[in-house]
Amino acid sequence: MRRFALAAATFALLVPAAHGQEYQGNWVCRDGSAQKAGILTLYGGVYGFAARTAGDTASGTGAITSYTDGVGFNDGPLRAARGIEAGRMVAGPSGGSAVQLETPDAILMLCTPL
Repeated sequence: MRRFALAAATFALLVPAAHGQEYQGNWVCRDGSAQKAGILTLYGGVYGFAARTAGDTASGTGAITSYTDGVGFNDGPLRAARGIEAGRMVAGPSGGSAVQLETPDAILMLCTPL
């Protein structure tokens, strides 16, 4: 009985951690016109964004904070150049996961797994 309780407690602690990491990886982002806007990489507490357009000021790296439903953009070019504050996990157009990049007023991009 003790082994079962210990195993159940361990499993309960591991499941939220795995769910919170779902956003990590490489994502292809499209803007409101469904055109490719760039590639977003999220790992640990950092992100990198490579815009499709050369010289775009949104390209670069910055810090993120993990939340249960996505990430918050603390700094970096996406926040400075585009005003993006959050990346929320949502259902993607093909039924999988997607990251929705938002400003306080609008949804700017939808990113699907690469």
